[in-house]
Amino acid sequence: MNINNEFNLVVESKSLNEGFCRTVVSAFISQLDPTIEELSDIKTAVSEAVTNCIVHAYRGTCGKIYINAKIIDFNTVKIRIKDRGVGIENIREAMTPLFTTGDGDRAGLGFTVMESFCDKVKVTSSVGKGTSVVLTKKISGHSVW
Repeated sequence: MNINNEFNLVVESKSLNEGFCRTVVSAFISQLDPTIEELSDIKTAVSEAVTNCIVHAYRGTCGKIYINAKIIDFNTVKIRIKDRGVGIENIREAMTPLFTTGDGDRAGLGFTVMESFCDKVKVTSSVGKGTSVVLTKKISGHSVW
């Protein structure tokens, strides 16, 4: 794995930061000249992952969301979105479509959406320590390298 570029971002788990995170990541990957569809896919997946941190990880309190994005092998973006919240007890169950620990207005499709828009989604979690979601997507555009 050859890392061509990378950034780190730490934000408060406030809903107003969801759009900010999505915008920062999309600006970062613009150097790969993604299609509109690829850019939209990444923005949607990042929004879902950040929203999970806001809604589920800290459950009504405020904590930190840690984002690391890398451009690897000249055409692939790898985005890690991590929290230090409550963690996920059963990852397989949490990734099942329509499963939610949120209230009635949550659809339980966050991980499903991430998987549909990315080439790979990896979730790791420890109860009481937090969750890490890694989104990987190959971009068809032409990089500046």
